[in-house]
Amino acid sequence: MENSKNIMGEVRIPTEMAKEGERELNNLPAIKSKIEGSAKEDISRALEIILAGALFSKASDVHIEPEEGGAKLRMRLDGILHDVIVLSKEINKKVTSRIKLLSKVKLNVEDKPQDGRFTIVVPFRNETLSIEIRMSSLPSEHGETIVMRLLDPRKLIAIDDLGLRKDLFHIFKTEIEKPNGMVIVTGPTGSGKTTTLYAFLKTINKPGVKIVTIEDPVEYHLAGISQTEVNPERGYDFANGLRAIVRQDPAVILVGEVRDLETAQIGMQAALTGHLVFSTLHTNDAPGAIARLIALGEKPASIAPAINMVIAQRLLRKVCPRCVKFEKLPPQRLEEIKKELSNVKEEIFTFPEVPEVPKNIGCKDCSFTGYKGRIGIFEAFLIDDEMEELLYTSPSITQTRQKAVSKGMLTIRQDGFIKVLEKKTTIDEVERVT
Repeated sequence: MENSKNIMGEVRIPTEMAKEGERELNNLPAIKSKIEGSAKEDISRALEIILAGALFSKASDVHIEPEEGGAKLRMRLDGILHDVIVLSKEINKKVTSRIKLLSKVKLNVEDKPQDGRFTIVVPFRNETLSIEIRMSSLPSEHGETIVMRLLDPRKLIAIDDLGLRKDLFHIFKTEIEKPNGMVIVTGPTGSGKTTTLYAFLKTINKPGVKIVTIEDPVEYHLAGISQTEVNPERGYDFANGLRAIVRQDPAVILVGEVRDLETAQIGMQAALTGHLVFSTLHTNDAPGAIARLIALGEKPASIAPAINMVIAQRLLRKVCPRCVKFEKLPPQRLEEIKKELSNVKEEIFTFPEVPEVPKNIGCKDCSFTGYKGRIGIFEAFLIDDEMEELLYTSPSITQTRQKAVSKGMLTIRQDGFIKVLEKKTTIDEVERVT
C-alpha cells in the first residue's frame, strides 16, 4: 500500500484511498463505517478518511463539535448539516491536535479562536487536485469546535450553469458585458453570491480586459485575474484596497462586500468613471439593496446613476435523479401555485397542463437525503430611467419591490416554483428557503 506523506500544511491522500473513495466514500454511511474501522488504530489515516469522504461526497465543510460524552462529526451536504459519527473524547483530542498541526496554529492555545489553512493533495482520475482547507477553531464548553471548509476549484461554474431562466440569462449576459456601472448581488451567507460573481468574471475574462478583485478572503484562484485579500491588521480593508485598485486602472473590479459608506462611495464613483464594478450586500431581497445603501449613508443621487442591476439569490437542493418520484399536486396546492405565478408571461414560463412535481425519496447515491447538488433561484431588476426617478425619492423596500414587479421582476419565490414545475426541486425546498 502506498503510504501518505503528510507534512505540516499538507495532506496527501494515497492513490489507493482516492480510487476507493470515488467508488465507496461518496455517501455518509460509508464514511462512518470507514472512520469506525480506522480511528482507534491510526489518527492520520482517520483524518484522511474524513477529508477524502468530505471531498467525494461533495461536502462543503466538516464540523467537529465537542459534547459531554465525545464529539459529533458532521458534514454539510448541499447546504444542510448531517451527522456522521460521534468520536470518543480521546480520538477527538488526537484528531483536533492533528488538524491544528496541519493548519499551522498554536497547539497549546485552546481558549482563543484560531484560523489556519492547509491543503489536500489527491490523485483524481488523470489529474492531481490541490484543494485548500480553511480551518477555524472556537473554544466551547467541552473543548474546541473545529470547522474545516473545503474550497474545491471544481465548484467554479460558468454563467450557463447557474440555473438561470432564459430571460434572466439574456439580461445578466447583457449587463455584465457593459463597460461601466455597478452590479450588486444580494443574499444571506451561503446563498451562492461569490459563485455567481466568479461565474460573471469567468465569462468576461479575456486577454484584453484587466480584472482586479479585493476579497475577504480570496476563496478560489482565477487564472488571468489579479486577486487581493483584505488585511485589516495592516490597514488594508475594502475601502483602502478599492481606492488603490482604482489607481491601477482596471476595466472590471470585484469588491467582495460593501460593508460601510466609504466602500460604497468609492465603488459608486468607480462605476460612474468608466469601471464595471461587481459587489455583494447582505440583504434579504433585491429591493432591499437600495434601502441598505441609503441606510449606510449613501445618497440616492449617487446610487441611481451608478447601479445597473441588482440581483438577489438563494440556493435550492436539486432532487436526486436516481431515486426521485413524481406526483400530481393536490387541487388546493395547485391553485396556490397558479395564483403565485399568475403574472408570469408565457414567453418566460408556460404552466403545464397536467403538472407533476418531484418527491424526494433517498438512496445511497444521495446519502439517503433525496437531494443531490444545488441550483440557484433569482430575482433581479434593472435601474432604467423610470426606476432611477423612483430612487431619487429614497423609496421604501415595499415601494421599490412594487415598481420592480410592475416592470416584470419575478420574485425568488416565483422562480422557485418554476423550478418545481420544471421538475428540478421540491415544494418543500422552496418553502424552506423562501
